[in-house]
Amino acid sequence: MTEGAIRIDKWLWYARFFKTRTLATRLVSEGHVRVNRERVTKSHGAIRPGDVLTFPQGKDIRVVKVLGCGDRRGPAVEAQMLYEDLEPISRVTCDRDATIVPAAVAEREPGSGRPTKADRRAMENFRERAEGH
Repeated sequence: MTEGAIRIDKWLWYARFFKTRTLATRLVSEGHVRVNRERVTKSHGAIRPGDVLTFPQGKDIRVVKVLGCGDRRGPAVEAQMLYEDLEPISRVTCDRDATIVPAAVAEREPGSGRPTKADRRAMENFRERAEGH
């Protein structure tokens, strides 16, 4: 491998996109990763700073620009310095009219703990009334 280059699976693991290197290797070998818009199926392929990676992570598609190769899998703060997120993840959903609406998030008082069974039933009844059932 040339100077200033690193294996794709190793970099994805270093940058903390995947919990294990095996998961990163599997994603690459199944052809789900693109480097500079070109599909890659070999996990030993090299990437360099300046390359743009596109890959799925959970339900999201990540597009990141490689800023550095890294030399270890360090803390999250160190890992975030290895890339620039070109399309930050935003929690939005589309309604029936194709307008973008922020995803609803249930709010609870800090320190109130988990909801009890009675709390869960009350929330469920509230949602059913709000939806008009």
